[in-house]
This record gives sequence, structure tokens and C-alpha cells, in this order.
Amino acid sequence: MSTSTEVGQGQPDRSFFGHPRGLANLFGIEMWERFSFYGMQAILTIYLYYEVAEGGLALPKDSATSVVGAYGGLVYLSTIVGAWFADRLLGRQRTLFYSAVLIMFGHISLAVLPGMAGVGVGLAAVGLGSGGLKGNATSLVGSLYAKEDERRDAAFSIFYLGINLGAFVGQILTGLVQEEVGFHYGFGLAALGMAIGLVQYTLGRKNLSADADVVSNPLPAARRPLAIAGALVVVAAIVLLVVAGAITPANLADVTLVVIIVAVIAYFTVILTSKRITAVERKRVFSFIPMFLASFVFFSLFQQQYTLVIIYADQRVDRGIFGWEMPVAWANSFNPVFIILLAGVFAAMWTKLGSRQPSTPIKFALGTITIGIAYLVFLLFAGGTGNSTPLLILVLIMLIFTVGELMLSPVGLSLSTKLAPAAFRTQMVALNFLSIALGSTMAGWLAGYYSVDNETPYFALVGGASIAFGLLLVLMTPFIKKLMSGVR
Repeated sequence: MSTSTEVGQGQPDRSFFGHPRGLANLFGIEMWERFSFYGMQAILTIYLYYEVAEGGLALPKDSATSVVGAYGGLVYLSTIVGAWFADRLLGRQRTLFYSAVLIMFGHISLAVLPGMAGVGVGLAAVGLGSGGLKGNATSLVGSLYAKEDERRDAAFSIFYLGINLGAFVGQILTGLVQEEVGFHYGFGLAALGMAIGLVQYTLGRKNLSADADVVSNPLPAARRPLAIAGALVVVAAIVLLVVAGAITPANLADVTLVVIIVAVIAYFTVILTSKRITAVERKRVFSFIPMFLASFVFFSLFQQQYTLVIIYADQRVDRGIFGWEMPVAWANSFNPVFIILLAGVFAAMWTKLGSRQPSTPIKFALGTITIGIAYLVFLLFAGGTGNSTPLLILVLIMLIFTVGELMLSPVGLSLSTKLAPAAFRTQMVALNFLSIALGSTMAGWLAGYYSVDNETPYFALVGGASIAFGLLLVLMTPFIKKLMSGVR
């Protein structure tokens, strides 16, 4: 039988710029989800720490970065939940759809509910929904290609282009709406973007792979009430801890960090000890551990663009352009612009190089080294006062961020689908996102230590540590490649 990845007599489908038609639909839903996600996140930090007279909630800056970091961790931590629903209850396609509905509800909550109530309900819904959508969309992209298909890395670079096209437009429009009419209208615009994405995805679902609705490891019906009861207990415990004051905005990143570390250890243990994976699959999972750590290091720096970079743009960058002042929320729009410009270049480069392209561990090492260099560039104007850093310096830093991102992030998405054991297809993708969860939460925690008074040691230590880890990964590459058992 022909699947969505084949045409004619088993020939690969190349109808979307040399790729399967299903890639176009997944490109679209991820683009609109990122429009809503990054549009909201672009104004979230300043919404939390701006004064009430400016439309904000007047939280201390370290509490604001803690909330944003914890939220970023929640998004990627919740890929576990989305992966579990896909592999054990609903299948990937249906889980993706319901996750998108939840995201839209979260943005509506931020738009209409006042104060911390809107933040709590909205971020919880968007975080859980985004986790469910991201992991399953990534897994579905991987399912369009055979493991040996050399179009895979190029496909994920194209998919990444959709992510960043949505991120750019979302941040620009949401930033403008926030400046002109207020924060809640900006959150409402994010909800509208997700609604458009839902319509587009529903119309194109027929082009996904033939196994998009397959539940790969079904949960026995007798165990479902126990799973529901466990989920309710977890939710109730969280609510009680918040009400009792044990979880606060100031310590939220710390709490989330501990939860993610426990989840990471548990997840690797479950997969590695499972009787459902072969000896070769187990070696491949072991090979993923150093790349997981590299991804964690990378995103601990990269995700600070939503905490440190926003604060830096607000307090240290001269945003004036011929008498007009650029909105603070636009500081993060440079990254998706560079992704849009360079993603095709990287995709073409990997495709042209084919089997001669650098191995995945080397790509990861280059990513961590590059993001470290970006932080050293901050040192050029460290120790200055007021908004004295030229805007072009921030643009240069974000360009270096982007080069590092393209070396590591889309490659990581591709790698997690290639190394995934058959019984843990979506959940292996979730493990990749757990590295981003850990990095995102650490980014919020680290940013709490940044201030204009300690810029030099902060940028030097953080950047230097990332470069050192990248060099260590280069030394480990021959051993990692052996464990990968033929996967590049």
C-alpha cells in the first residue's frame, strides 16, 4: 500500500520542494504555533516586571526571570506528557490536534483573566499544549522519511524555517500590538494565530504518514483509571503547594529544575532498562547522553534571549533609530530573521555534503562553542552605563546565536528520531526536548544572577564554560560514534 511518503510504485514523495506533502502541513502548524508561542513570550518578561501604570504586574526582575525560565522548562518538560498520550492513548496526530486546542485556550486566558490568575492558568495551558504539539510534530516529520534517507536533516532545517518564520512575525506583530494597545491585546493576537494554525492543520491531516494515528504501545484499559487518578493527584499537589506558599514566583525556576532533573534520570532509566528495546537500540540511547548534555549547555545560554537579552535590550541597548525607539519585544526578532535567511543555506549545505558532512557529535560541539563565543562578544561593552550598547552589537550577537542554533537544534530534532527505539519513538523525541527544558529553566535561573554591575564576570564565565564543554565533546566524538552503531 502507498503511504503519504510514497508516490507511484514506491517512489519517494517529492512534491513539496523535493519533500513529502506532509512536511508542508507540519511546517504550517508549527509555524502558527510558534507565532503564538513566541509572540506571547516576547512580551511576557516585561509584562511581569513592568510597573502597574505601564500595564505590567510589577514583579521583581529576578522573580520575572524565574517565572519565564520555569515556564520555558514546563513547555519542554510537558513533551513527556504529550509523548505518553501519543504512544499509549491517542496516537501522534490526535494528540497534536488536542494540544493545539489547549494552547489556544491558554492564550485566551492570558488575554482575558487579570493579574497572576491569567498568568497561572494561561502559562500552564500553553506550556502543556506546546509540549504536546512540539514532540508529536517533530516525530511526525521523522516518520515521513526512512532512517537512511539523506533528506532528513534538510527536512528538519525546512521545518525549522517554519518555526522561525512564525516566531519572527509573531514577535513583531505582538510587540507592536502591546506597544499600541496593551499587553492583553497582544496575548489575544497570539490566540488568533493558534486558531488559524488549527484550521490549516485539520485541512491537511490526510497528507501525514500512514501510521500517524497508530498507538505504538497501547495502555491496557484496566490501567487507565489509575493513570487518571495519578494525574489528578499531581495537579492537586501542585495547587496545594502554591496555595501554601511553598512554590512562589521567586523559587519557581529552582523547583522546576529539580523536577526536570528527576524526570530526565527516570526517563533514561525506563528506556534503557526496557525489555522492548534491542542491544543495538540500547547502545544508541547511551550515545544520546553526551548530546543531551551538550543540548542542555547550549540552551542554558540560548534561552536567555527571553530573560537576559530582554532585560539587556531594555536597560543597556540604544534602541533609537533615526528618532524612533524600537520596541523591547523586537530584540528577539533578529534571531528568527537570521534563521529565515540561513536555514535554507544550512539545509542545502547538509544535502550537498551528504555523507561528507560533519558527524552529529561534531555539529553539537560546534553549536556549544559558537553560543559561548556570542557571550564573549557581550564583553565588548560590558561595564558601560545606561543604554549605551549600539543596537548593531546586539544584532551581531543574535547572528552568532543563530549560527550556533542551526548547528545544533534542528540536528538534535533529527537525531532523536534516528536514535529512537521502535517502542519509544515519540518519547525519545521528548527526551531531546527535556534537554531544552533543563536548559530553559537553567537560563531563567542564571539570568537571576545577571546585573549591569557584574556583566564582565557573568559573560566571561558563562561563555567560557560553554566553549570548554564543546571542546570536550570533540574529544569524545570517536567513542560516541561507535555507540551510535552506524547512525550519523
